[in-house]
Amino acid sequence: MLDGDTVVFVEVRYRRHAGWGGALESVDVRKQAKLTLAAQWFLQNESQWAHSPCRFDVVAINGDPGAGPALNWLQNAFDS
Repeated sequence: MLDGDTVVFVEVRYRRHAGWGGALESVDVRKQAKLTLAAQWFLQNESQWAHSPCRFDVVAINGDPGAGPALNWLQNAFDS
């Protein structure tokens, strides 16, 4: 997506139960590496965006959809 002139790569994760960890925690270092590679491929193949600023966001959704799940949108999710 675009946020002004910034290309935003958004990973959406859903967890109904937290038994294996929450939705946000499921975007681990391995998943971040895969997303980074996918973004690099996109930027190499879509040259109009190659010189635009970029960021990675995570939309994490936890809970039962019938009970109104909690949504957490973390911008710049890969920045430490």
